[in-house]
Amino acid sequence: MTDTSNPVSFPIRRDAVKASTTPAGLQSTADISRRRSIVLALNAVTYVALALWLASILGAQGWSPVDVVLFACFLIGSPWTVLGFWNAVIGLWLLHATRDPLARVAPFAAAGETEEPIRLETAILLTLRNEDPARAMKRLRIVKQSLDETGFGERFSYFILSDTSDPVLAIEEEAMAHAFALESGGSFRVVYRRRVENVGFKAGNVRDFCDRWGQRYELMLPLDADSLMTGETIVRMVRMMQAYPKLGILQSLVTGMPSKSGFARIFQFGMRHGMRPYTMGSAWWMADCGPFWGHNALVRIKPFSDHCDLPLLPGDGPLGGHILSHDQVEATLMRRAGYEVRVWPEECGSWEENPPTLADFSRRDVRWCQGNLQYAKLLRLPGLLPTSRFQLAWAILMFLGIPAWTLLIALLPFKAMDGESARLFPAASAIGLYLTFLGMYLSPKLAGFADILATRRESRRYGGAGLFLCGVAVELVFSFLVGAATTLRITLFMIGLPFGRSATWNGQERDAHALSWSTALFGLWPQLLFGSLVLGSLAIVAPAVVLWTLPLTLGYLLAIPFAVLSSKPAVGRFLVRAGLCAIPEEEERPWELAALRASGPAVSLSGALETEAA
Repeated sequence: MTDTSNPVSFPIRRDAVKASTTPAGLQSTADISRRRSIVLALNAVTYVALALWLASILGAQGWSPVDVVLFACFLIGSPWTVLGFWNAVIGLWLLHATRDPLARVAPFAAAGETEEPIRLETAILLTLRNEDPARAMKRLRIVKQSLDETGFGERFSYFILSDTSDPVLAIEEEAMAHAFALESGGSFRVVYRRRVENVGFKAGNVRDFCDRWGQRYELMLPLDADSLMTGETIVRMVRMMQAYPKLGILQSLVTGMPSKSGFARIFQFGMRHGMRPYTMGSAWWMADCGPFWGHNALVRIKPFSDHCDLPLLPGDGPLGGHILSHDQVEATLMRRAGYEVRVWPEECGSWEENPPTLADFSRRDVRWCQGNLQYAKLLRLPGLLPTSRFQLAWAILMFLGIPAWTLLIALLPFKAMDGESARLFPAASAIGLYLTFLGMYLSPKLAGFADILATRRESRRYGGAGLFLCGVAVELVFSFLVGAATTLRITLFMIGLPFGRSATWNGQERDAHALSWSTALFGLWPQLLFGSLVLGSLAIVAPAVVLWTLPLTLGYLLAIPFAVLSSKPAVGRFLVRAGLCAIPEEEERPWELAALRASGPAVSLSGALETEAA
């Protein structure tokens, strides 16, 4: 007879335990696999259903060449929208239908709430290239003072890493860095370094730090010239990294800070609400293969230095050579090295500034486009996890879908001239698909808006439900206008890539400023021409269709006046006075943001509060 009162204990191999969990031991790999299978199934079923629905519409009277191209464009352009929809739905479900969503998605976050002393040495990196040194250094001073007030300031050092090519700006940078070092007691913990050539762009700048100083520190925190973080947030993140040595990259959820620019204010209002459910949903299934956005994130230096050096891409032209968009590649390499890459999907005192005008916004998108398309040469890198490989493919598809949608819109007049009988065309089904897809396209923002409205306390932080809903209406119109103008710009840029057209990594315009009509006309006349041709043709051959297409096409016609008006300081001042598209930090302003708003160098906590009260 077998005695079952005392079960036999079998030795458990350590590698078997590791294989059953993620590298940091945070979650079961079987559980994450189930999540990914669910997401894959939901996306596949939805994608196929939408494709079959469109096929039934286009093929109702036989397939023409125009129908085939329209269908192909839809197949290329729709996956991004489908995944965005399910990420938003899952995120909203987690936020409002589960008991502890953060524990399900970010189990490491609890370590940040402890009183554990900080033991790890961290380097704060400010990367610059032809930026206004005064505004960048002011942000770094605030970060340092905020960290000092946590009581752990001695664990942090500061590196101003310049790739500036403008000699005048370089002199100002060095002088301000020297002054910053003197303010810090002449400490060895403040270093200024300028490279003569920006080899490897920003990634090369950070790589140079790792090679020269990285061995002195366990962690680094890259900051852009527009970044700002609270000391409390940084300390919480260090505690998380300290608790889990196999956590390689910890990305904070970066939100926009209050802006005087009307364009930036409206954009970040929508982006903020779209990001929270979307990021929560994506983190639920991406888990240990999370994103890295290149700044406002803690990075473990040794594995980064040993395993995340970017390859030099083969070939000439804009898609060869050094990689422009480095962050996502570094995330996949870090995960390949056996370290987790996680996002902390909580608004937590981590900010950036968004482009102040449509022109600046478009320039940034073009640079991201070229960098993401370079990933095509990295898809076959050996050893990448399937989810990491998917991340690279997805980043490529994000931009490949844009010319597909542009072509689809351009073909609408040709579809209307296809010779089909209006009486036999399934118009009701076409309208249903159009509205369904439009709702899915907007779903990340709609989920974010619903998240706020579902909690009275949250809506009060935005001035109340009424004012919040007015901001929602403004932002939805804004998003369609921006979408039309920027997608055509990216499409034209992608057409020029085979002919050597290229973007560059350079300083960005970050302060609010007005665009002139001539500047807007010079940059946006293709949008006006494209919109005029599409809508003019539709008005002739199918006037009833024009109204339905306006959410997607009106932005082309209005791109020039929209760019000018949204950049005007008076528009920004009006939005501030009216409380439209406000964010909670405008009413509950952390002292770090108050110090940034105050004139002169960074002020103390008490001084910031006095300034704010005045």
